[in-house]
Amino acid sequence: MVTPNGRTVVATAGVADLRTGHAVPPDGRFRIASTGKALIATVMLQLVAEGRIGLDDPVEKWLPGVIRGNGNDGRAITVRHLLQHTSGLHDDLPDFATAADYREHRYDVYTPARLLARTLRHTPDFTPGTAWRYSNVGYIVAEMVIDEVTGRPWHEEVRQRVLAPAGMRDTTWPGNLPTLPGPHARGYHEFGAGELTDVTEQVIVDGGAAFVSTTADVNRFFRALLGGRLLPPAQLAEMTRTMPLGPEFEELLPGARYGLGLFERPLPCGGTYWSHPGGGSGYTSDNGVTHDGRRSVSVSVSGTRPGLALQHQRATDTVVENALCGPRGL
Repeated sequence: MVTPNGRTVVATAGVADLRTGHAVPPDGRFRIASTGKALIATVMLQLVAEGRIGLDDPVEKWLPGVIRGNGNDGRAITVRHLLQHTSGLHDDLPDFATAADYREHRYDVYTPARLLARTLRHTPDFTPGTAWRYSNVGYIVAEMVIDEVTGRPWHEEVRQRVLAPAGMRDTTWPGNLPTLPGPHARGYHEFGAGELTDVTEQVIVDGGAAFVSTTADVNRFFRALLGGRLLPPAQLAEMTRTMPLGPEFEELLPGARYGLGLFERPLPCGGTYWSHPGGGSGYTSDNGVTHDGRRSVSVSVSGTRPGLALQHQRATDTVVENALCGPRGL
């Protein structure tokens, strides 16, 4: 965590490798998963600030004819809908059902077009703009839009526009490389009761979830964003204009609201904070930053247990809340 007076505090617990018992490295790399959505939303809002795209532009304007079929229509979905999880696009990303499934498919590669095709086999979850439901594929479409608007790969735009200005020197995008750069804790996933499988090595099919970072760099990002160093005031205001979550997320993140790539969450000591947790691929993370960007915290855990997801979220929430509600003098 980073305190208002600039002091950095790093704490570790547990082991990085169940076989060797080696300690968790304080500067360990991990896959940030859905925290990457905040990076993508930041790039999109920078393009809005430059007048190169509008939040209320239909996706059809940038990807003509791409979203069609089974009631899905890019003419009715806007850029805002993509970033806000109000597009209605149904999530159908490939996942590992068992340890054997992981071993067989961990090196499979999917293009954004192939992932979108899976979604278009389904009817929309709702009419765009009428409800909220978390949609990973909505952000995959946003990446495709960034490619079209800029003429450059979206992850290069993230690197140039976000990672470099925020000083995130230890954050990388691996593409289809299945390995993690060191140092890192190994990632484990529980496919069956008590069955922990090392899932560190795998291709991440959702490109926006593939970023590899450190807790220090995640702190740098959120402090730069909320500190006003990545977006002009008008676009930061758009990003932080929130709406209620859908019922499937309300239990996981009670009292939370969603803006454009950011969750706003209540603090037990009063007020709210900004965050974007991430989970999957053997790693889960949580984070938080105060409205002025001065106090922040980032947490990484090298293990995913679907049956304990709610308890796990409550535990990391407690760490985040204690850090952000700590003594002001820290």
